[in-house]
Amino acid sequence: MRTPKIILFLISIFTSTTLFSQAEAPNFVVIFVDDLGYGDLGCYGSKNINTPNLDAFAAEGTRFTDFYAQTVCGPSRSALLTGRYPIRSGGWSMPASEITIAEVLKGAGYQTACIGKWDTSNREPILARMPNQQGFDYFFGGVGGNDGGRVKLAFENETKLPPHTDMQHLTYETNRAAIDWLKSRNEKPFFLFLCHYMVHAKVDASATFRHRSAGGLYGDAVEELDHETGRFLHEIDRMGLKENTIVIFTSDNGTWSNHTQALTKAHGGEVAWGSSGNLRGAKGSTYEGGPRVPCIVRWPGKTPSGTSSNALFSTLDFLPTFAALAGVNIPEDRIIDGVNQSELLRGEDPAGRREAFHYFVSHQLHGIRDRQWKLLLPDRTGHKSYDKDLGETKQPELYNLATDPSEKNNLAAKHPEIVERLTSLANKLPLPENRPPVDIK
Repeated sequence: MRTPKIILFLISIFTSTTLFSQAEAPNFVVIFVDDLGYGDLGCYGSKNINTPNLDAFAAEGTRFTDFYAQTVCGPSRSALLTGRYPIRSGGWSMPASEITIAEVLKGAGYQTACIGKWDTSNREPILARMPNQQGFDYFFGGVGGNDGGRVKLAFENETKLPPHTDMQHLTYETNRAAIDWLKSRNEKPFFLFLCHYMVHAKVDASATFRHRSAGGLYGDAVEELDHETGRFLHEIDRMGLKENTIVIFTSDNGTWSNHTQALTKAHGGEVAWGSSGNLRGAKGSTYEGGPRVPCIVRWPGKTPSGTSSNALFSTLDFLPTFAALAGVNIPEDRIIDGVNQSELLRGEDPAGRREAFHYFVSHQLHGIRDRQWKLLLPDRTGHKSYDKDLGETKQPELYNLATDPSEKNNLAAKHPEIVERLTSLANKLPLPENRPPVDIK
């Protein structure tokens, strides 16, 4: 099953139009944290969690207010890595035949590393579906998460390591591994996928940060993430990499604040969840608090600094954007749902190229956003067990996110023409066979 990928990789080397020499090609760093809510950073409005490093980082770059991942962990990772909605890329079951950002960038001579949580091989050590077989030169982390306070399948490349049970120092150790890799790399351009485990349960923080935050245990863990991210950025700057490195900080989905009873019990009564800010819903939900997450981009001299952008932007867009900036082709034998946002990152197209975003959960299309309008389709199923706010699942729900980001006012009855237009637009998305389009009737 690996042959088609090898052929495509070779074709990309010989047919790509190189935009830069290797010395000019930008480096890419994606810092992907787990279960961070839209309202959990100071620069996104948090009043009880201090994040001075990320706030300073936002002041050096652009803070995106309408940025989308997916609603849960594994699907969010496969979507980011492939530029394809999870219904195509498989989510936790991402097949070996999928082509990742790392594989695409290797066609342009990049060196690649994945540090931390992988979570696209069904949380099993299936070698053909692990990072080293998916384009990453180096892997240090777990194939699953830290559920229950244990990273039980940890690896360095394909060598199995003992289970990791020290949740207090997990953020530090993940960050240290990323910095060590930076120091060991050669002079070629690089792509680093740094996937922190926090603030997924089981939430914890080191003694230096415990009982420090007004946000409880969860706030302690976020403040430690902020500190470690600041330390990582300092290393980027100290090594002279700042000017030519695009650093993106974002989250895989919203906070797990709709599961507070279980989280309270698992953490001895301490607060182990964050905030969706002014958004409705949380992790697992297709209301905005599920897939809409913080995203900060720094690219000195290119991405506008100290600004915010309401351009529609998604992790789906990373693959085509990085490929364009590296001067290498994207796969042509499959549907790519991402769009090239290089002009958005360079400040040349403030509106960006993405006009629509589709909301999926459990492989069902729940809705679509087209500019400011969002439609949730009727007869939605497949909800996560911890998602308590299901809304009017038998009826369409229409929201104007520009004026109602909290999704309080269902305008479907007032604007049937918009419901009809968006339903038609949703049905135009080509889906795998045997998945009929959704009808409002």
